[in-house]
Amino acid sequence: MSETWDVVDLPWLAPPPEDARAAVAALLDGDDDRGIAARALASTRLPRLRERELARAIRELRSAGRLERLSPVRLGILGNATWDTLVPTLVVAAARHGVALDVKLGPYDQAAQVAADPAHPFHDDLDAVLVALHPAPLGLGSEPGDAAAEDEGVTFLASLATRVVDGVRAHAGVPVLVATVPPPPEPLFGSLDAAVSGSARRAVDALNRHLVTLGTTGDAVLLDLARAAAEAGLHRWHDPVDWAWAKVPVSRTCAPLLSDHLGRLLGALRGKSRRCLVLDLDNTVWGGVIGDDGLDGIVLGNGSPAGEAHLSVQRAALRLRERGVVLAVASKNTDAVARAAFREHPDMLLREEHVAVFQANWQPKPQNLEAIAATLNLGLESLVFLDDNPAERAAVRESLPEVAVPELPDEPALFARTLLAGGWFEAARFTGADRDRARQYTENAQRAELRATTHDQEGFLRSLRMVASLRPFDAVGLPRVAQLVAKSNQFNLTTRRWSEAELAAMVDDPAVDTLQVRLSDRFGDNGMISVVIVRREGAEHRIDTWLMSCRVLERRVEELVLDHLVERARAAGAERLVGEYLPTARNGLVAEHYPRLGFAPDGERWVLSLADYEPRTPPIEVTP
Repeated sequence: MSETWDVVDLPWLAPPPEDARAAVAALLDGDDDRGIAARALASTRLPRLRERELARAIRELRSAGRLERLSPVRLGILGNATWDTLVPTLVVAAARHGVALDVKLGPYDQAAQVAADPAHPFHDDLDAVLVALHPAPLGLGSEPGDAAAEDEGVTFLASLATRVVDGVRAHAGVPVLVATVPPPPEPLFGSLDAAVSGSARRAVDALNRHLVTLGTTGDAVLLDLARAAAEAGLHRWHDPVDWAWAKVPVSRTCAPLLSDHLGRLLGALRGKSRRCLVLDLDNTVWGGVIGDDGLDGIVLGNGSPAGEAHLSVQRAALRLRERGVVLAVASKNTDAVARAAFREHPDMLLREEHVAVFQANWQPKPQNLEAIAATLNLGLESLVFLDDNPAERAAVRESLPEVAVPELPDEPALFARTLLAGGWFEAARFTGADRDRARQYTENAQRAELRATTHDQEGFLRSLRMVASLRPFDAVGLPRVAQLVAKSNQFNLTTRRWSEAELAAMVDDPAVDTLQVRLSDRFGDNGMISVVIVRREGAEHRIDTWLMSCRVLERRVEELVLDHLVERARAAGAERLVGEYLPTARNGLVAEHYPRLGFAPDGERWVLSLADYEPRTPPIEVTP
């Protein structure tokens, strides 16, 4: 009999602590930052009462400034339903995905009025706004068989949604999350609903096509609640009793799933999505233990239920890699024995070239995960660790709470579904640069291997044969610029967040200099690796934003950028460059950035005199 797996239970979450109440209470102890602990606790299957207690604790810690490892987001919600009862679940789900959430609810069923009023207090002090419609009040499907009425109704609602989104953008000045509409579950014609003009099914599908376009245009972001409802089942998603009495947009059963979808999207907007999938091998990627069973004895391949189940894990990993997730291996095995399957087994889909870092040894799994993160120059919070062994999962959760560890069922055929359902790799945008990221991290691991065998740093840098381009922002690079601004935390001097629309406005602003830096070398193209925004203020040019990918640390790229900034400032008649360092829990890496580059302290600022500056000229070729 197949194992029960139900998406509304969020089965990928870890088991709750034995004493969940005490664990939530302990979160408030001490006066240190509690972001990692809050995220780990939110990633367990807490009972509803404990979840509410955790939400209260998170709000208290947020107010006290003790969640610096989580990104603060104040979310406004506009729609035609009441979200009040969902707020605790939303707060916990957001913490699970790296966000300290505060929710501001708009007035009930007044989205159009609020969006049209530039002076409405709803627009104040927000980081993002969710626009979500419930199908019940929309009047869809009221005239079945009438194609003209269907077109007229959908056109009106599409226009209304567009006006709401445009109004919020204009007056709140923040990204808008556009939610698709979960269809009503009650059929009028049965299977024929999909074909009859004017049916609710057809009208909602047509409206959602418009909302998908609206939610992927400019700096708007798509939240596909229609898909989430389909995962859960429409009859379970829509509770007619709760709607009749309280106008709640989702059933209590499915509220955690809705909240998780929203939380993972907010995390993606704040750069909190995971970037690396670390795979155990024995009984995860294949069935059996290769060290005991031998290459011919492991279970893998078509024709065997277990073999096909493990193939589905490999297939899921490759699909993630194709969209930019880097793959690594952490296995308790002899290295040569583990690699033999990748090299020689005819049914293996994964090959060595797909794996950026291969850790097969007899060290504890947490130690190998730390080595993988260090090699890839990623934080531990970027890792997802997939392992069939509950003892290994528990060990990693205990030692490295920053790492996401999906709880796996006993049935291997459900491994891939569990991995993909958990939302760790959520994307708010997808660009060519995202698709290339896995390759870039693999190449970076090769650079690290070369660096480990080269004792002369300058010789190593010259051997890379680096080539850089330094250009102002442009339409082609703007989506990637916006991603870097949203995601970069460690090498980021001010961590100021700018929306794509705000960044686009800087392109034509004569008082702003912008810079996007791309870098390639003998191993491949690193893509865009640095973004700088400079405000021209007479004799001073103030560096508003300076961030860089940690993948290119210690390559002297920052010196090349500084040479360029000085040249630009001198050409504009400036006398000084002024930098700021605004410390956070994550950017201690760049605390000495400005003094290292020769800036002198001036109160809370750092100042570089252009008259005294000598170019650094690192070994990097610059292309036009």
